[in-house]
Amino acid sequence: MSSNQHPMLNVAVKAARAAGAIINRAALDVESVRISQKQVNDFVTEVDHASERAIIDTLLTAYPDHGIWAEESGREHGKASSDHVWLIDPLDGTTNFIHGFPVYCISIALLVKGRVEQAVIFDPTRNDLFTATRGRGAYVNDRRIRVSKRTQLKESLVSTGFPFRPGDNFNIYLRMMADVMKRTAGLRRPGAAALDLAYVAAGFTEGFFETGLSPWDVAAGSLLVTEAGGLVGNFTGEADFLEQRECVAGNPKIYGQLVKILGKYSKFASAGEKADLRQNTPTLVEPGMAPGTHVDEGPAQDA
Repeated sequence: MSSNQHPMLNVAVKAARAAGAIINRAALDVESVRISQKQVNDFVTEVDHASERAIIDTLLTAYPDHGIWAEESGREHGKASSDHVWLIDPLDGTTNFIHGFPVYCISIALLVKGRVEQAVIFDPTRNDLFTATRGRGAYVNDRRIRVSKRTQLKESLVSTGFPFRPGDNFNIYLRMMADVMKRTAGLRRPGAAALDLAYVAAGFTEGFFETGLSPWDVAAGSLLVTEAGGLVGNFTGEADFLEQRECVAGNPKIYGQLVKILGKYSKFASAGEKADLRQNTPTLVEPGMAPGTHVDEGPAQDA
């Protein structure tokens, strides 16, 4: 940890590394990890819980009067009335983790009076530590990072997340994905939104968009992006996105181009835009079909 870092960021780094050690030990024998299901395709493991406990213990030992808002335990720890609230995702990318697919991370952000002031995203498989303090820039492993300089969407790599919950509108998403995909150099779905945002900040990708995200998924990554010179908002370009369950991020040029494409898919789109989407979106997936549902396509045919 750098002596130049903000003291609260240093504590968050300590918490993230403690959680990372737990996750890395468990990853050595991932098949023995106990798994439960919160809802269809939404998993939680004993590793999520152990990681979250380690983070909360570290933060509250240093700052017992701070509040906690964590993915698994909610707001049951810390001081609920505090102006300082830590947002914690102890293992973003749990589905990747339980399959041994090495794309997941720990995300910790500090909100002060509702504004993100400190951010840590730690990738334990690569030992990559992304950090940011408001007004002091964004870093990976103590190296300053900036968003990509690419200005055209057709030259850009964009990441996203696919819908996976019952009730998600797959047909609308497929249309949105097609709208973006045909204009880019490539669309990627790594499976950990916090890491996707860190990669935008580092210039590895030019943009990111996703719906259905919770504040702990995007809080830390949003500060990394803005401190690296990028922009973050909802699909209509409004900056107040944290609890709106839609997020788009990118370098300034690509962000603007994505907002132009995604605006009509926003929950804040006009009634006319929403009606047009409903009327002109083909039904490729039957409404109500849960993700992962097996469809019997009959006997295979020889090519």
